[in-house]
Amino acid sequence: MNITKLTNPATYASLTAAILAFGIDRAHKAFQVSADCVALGAAPCVEVFTSYIPVSMTNWRGGEVVRVTDFFDYVLVWNTGISYGLFDSLPVWGLGAIMLVAIVLLSVWWWRAEQRLIRMGLALCIGGALSNALDRLLYGAVADFFHFHWQSYSFYIFNIADMAITLGVVLLIADMFGIGRPRSAKV
Repeated sequence: MNITKLTNPATYASLTAAILAFGIDRAHKAFQVSADCVALGAAPCVEVFTSYIPVSMTNWRGGEVVRVTDFFDYVLVWNTGISYGLFDSLPVWGLGAIMLVAIVLLSVWWWRAEQRLIRMGLALCIGGALSNALDRLLYGAVADFFHFHWQSYSFYIFNIADMAITLGVVLLIADMFGIGRPRSAKV
């Protein structure tokens, strides 16, 4: 085991980012989603609901819509697939297995990475993916809340974990372009 990697401040910063991504998303969902929706291996709230305006901002079960602006609604939609509903025909355990493999591979990459930007990006991806994976275990689907739209065009509905994953990918792309790396002296 490489002790310098464990004492590196970049390690702690990236672990903190992963914990925050996971924790903030879990806290948001714990506040928003009804406790009745938690059922290991079952999906009591994952149904097709008609849209309705909720009475309160807690104990949502799905289908709630709060119009915030002409282009943004705060909603609760259950995503039974991966991103954009991809693979939604797979059983929950199948999606869980895919997510577990992805999290393990990202974790190995994180451990082997030396660059700060890569470690931070991977940590955000891991924290978000872990929270969405826990959704599948607890609810049978991922709870998504933020819906941007324009007229008849509907953009992706997402959650805080998805934002962390997206930011992580942006950091990985930034590293590909050399952002955050020390410049070598020209001779």
